[in-house]
Amino acid sequence: MGFLLHALRRSLLRSHFSHPTPTALRWISSSAALRKPESAAPATYEPAGLPPRTPVGGARFHLDNPEDAMEVFVDGYPVKIPKGMTVLQACEVAGVDIPRFCYHSRLSIAGNCRMCLVEVEKSPKPVASCAMPALPGMKIKTNTPVAKKAREGVMEFLLMNHPLDCPICDQGGECDLQDQSMAFGADRGRFTEMKRSVVDKNLGPLVKTVMTRCIQCTRCVRFATEVAGVQDLGMLGRGSGEEIGTYVEKLMTSELSGNVIDICPVGALTSKPFAFKARNWELKGTETIDVTDAVGSNIRIDSRGLEVMRIVPRLNEDINEEWISDKTRFCYDGLKRQRLNDPMIRGADGRFKAVTWRDALAVVAEVLQRVKPAEIVGITGQLSDAESMMALKDFLNRLGSEEVACEGNGVNPIADLRPSYLMNTHIAGLENADAFLLVGTQPRVEAPLINARIRKTVRANQAKVAYVGPPSDFNYDHQHIGTCPKTLLEIAEGRHPFCSTLKSAKNPVIILGAGIFNRKDKDAIFSKVESIAKTFNVVRPDWNGFNVLLLNAAQAASLDLGLLGSPSESIQSAKFLYLMGADDVNLEKLPNDAFVVYQGHHGDKSVYRANVILPSSAFSEKEGTYENTEGCTQWTVPAVSTVGDARDDWKIIRALSEVAGVRLPYDNLQGIRARIRTVAPNLLQVDERESSSVSFDIKPDCKDQVSFEPFKPVVDNFYMTNSITRASKIMAQCSSVLMKA
Repeated sequence: MGFLLHALRRSLLRSHFSHPTPTALRWISSSAALRKPESAAPATYEPAGLPPRTPVGGARFHLDNPEDAMEVFVDGYPVKIPKGMTVLQACEVAGVDIPRFCYHSRLSIAGNCRMCLVEVEKSPKPVASCAMPALPGMKIKTNTPVAKKAREGVMEFLLMNHPLDCPICDQGGECDLQDQSMAFGADRGRFTEMKRSVVDKNLGPLVKTVMTRCIQCTRCVRFATEVAGVQDLGMLGRGSGEEIGTYVEKLMTSELSGNVIDICPVGALTSKPFAFKARNWELKGTETIDVTDAVGSNIRIDSRGLEVMRIVPRLNEDINEEWISDKTRFCYDGLKRQRLNDPMIRGADGRFKAVTWRDALAVVAEVLQRVKPAEIVGITGQLSDAESMMALKDFLNRLGSEEVACEGNGVNPIADLRPSYLMNTHIAGLENADAFLLVGTQPRVEAPLINARIRKTVRANQAKVAYVGPPSDFNYDHQHIGTCPKTLLEIAEGRHPFCSTLKSAKNPVIILGAGIFNRKDKDAIFSKVESIAKTFNVVRPDWNGFNVLLLNAAQAASLDLGLLGSPSESIQSAKFLYLMGADDVNLEKLPNDAFVVYQGHHGDKSVYRANVILPSSAFSEKEGTYENTEGCTQWTVPAVSTVGDARDDWKIIRALSEVAGVRLPYDNLQGIRARIRTVAPNLLQVDERESSSVSFDIKPDCKDQVSFEPFKPVVDNFYMTNSITRASKIMAQCSSVLMKA
């Protein structure tokens, strides 16, 4: 009887699988697909005659030698790529977007999120495409059931401990985890256990942490170590106790720390000043440039109504890649604090009184008619655009004065040859160098993004760095070979040990700091450095390694336009001083009876000495031309309306010229730019770099002697260098907290 029951049961099972129900059919089909993905893959993987796809995100590469190319197949599409590319990069070139969390094109490969799983023919299981090198003839399949199932499983694990607090998360609306869970995740999860919680870390006044959201992608750790050059973040613990944090309780003190906000794919690291202020869909983005230093970083200003809410970077491979400094990112609150709204005149009681533009300009014009041309001095500030500097120079020239200068350029600026004050190697060109000689410059605080390029080159090419200047904190290996110009004499005479490094270098680079402009022996120092450049083949037809790192956004354009006065000398006898945003000028030697006009957007240092105040627009409120330290011209674009009754700088000067009886011959931006074309046509070639073919050999020999006075730092406080940053509450917090850390 038992034997009959067993035989009957076996017969029923056999009949059941020979005539399956629809439910059983779906289950068997799915299993077969998972066991043999090649047979289950759709026929669309081998398309015939379809047009090529557009690379993802503008992915591109350059092949010096066509023989180095190899062909791979992505979903049936043949793609030629250079050897050494990964599977993920090949997919991007083929126009297939592969999901990823830990992978970042500018950071080392970690391969720990496993979200980028794809199928490769003859591979027994899905592979992490970010860490798998592509091989000739490799057949990659990105959209098979196996790959989809694997990604859904990975996403399920990532969301296992991630809090579903999107409504109160600042990353909501621009969160990679949110987007990819919708595109590549499953519609349900199977975990019912309690989610783990992680204690938040205090990284300082700029970066807000909610570490429970962290998915351990380690992007922030790799950025801090590789790009920012600080060992502040790391991975602690193992298993479920693993978390990102600082080894000991400390703040993140890098001047590039805000970039971890952009690269964090979840809401674990967000902007502390921007927290709970706005959602990204409420903001209007305006693409413009930064003017807080001479790099000219490409940025996007996000505004709501009349208020700037935040500043984020834009991609520009030749200048700032996709990073910006903390000063650029967080100084935006200074744009609405301590602003000058109305024209004002100082009364007999010493107090300022708001007046109309007509009255303010009439007072200035009346004073101009009483002073001699030789007693008129004009100084432009470090945030001035080319149009306003051109207008001020033309205006004072028509009044008979030649004393027009830009602060920071020193006495008798070196402006005969453009290579004498520009970064001739270009910012991106620094990556080809193999030896650096830094003279009187501290790039980490003067230009953090150029310092990041140098660090990138040191890591990639093992470039040697020698530094002559005051003791400074570098975040890469270097030799501090001296503090005064005496070291330059030894190098020029071939008596210094670093000479062997310069001699053996294929692409040596010399970078001079703009602080040298304020030294009395600057001509002698430049002469010695130029002799070093000739001796060690720094300048040749295929390579120009002679560079000057400027400090301020207005310096390059002011030297191109010929603002070559010496205000520190002429200011002693001035009776009329026109300050256009110049807040760092020493006015101690100015006569007490001198009449001072201050034209600017912030009530900063020079306002206290002014007799008349003319309010102007900030860089975020006007269209202006700026030239960065490498000679690249760029435009600012107005993101918000002007404050109060303020006007653009050049418009104020144009109106004043008419009241003063020396009317300038232009009424709009096109007219003033036509005038600039006659003086410096390179300032109208936007996003271009006009290189000079003039050699240093035509310069006369300098007879001055080099002083052995040590070089001095020119930036005392990285977070407060101009009127906008000094008005910023966020920068004040950084100055008080991070400078002491």
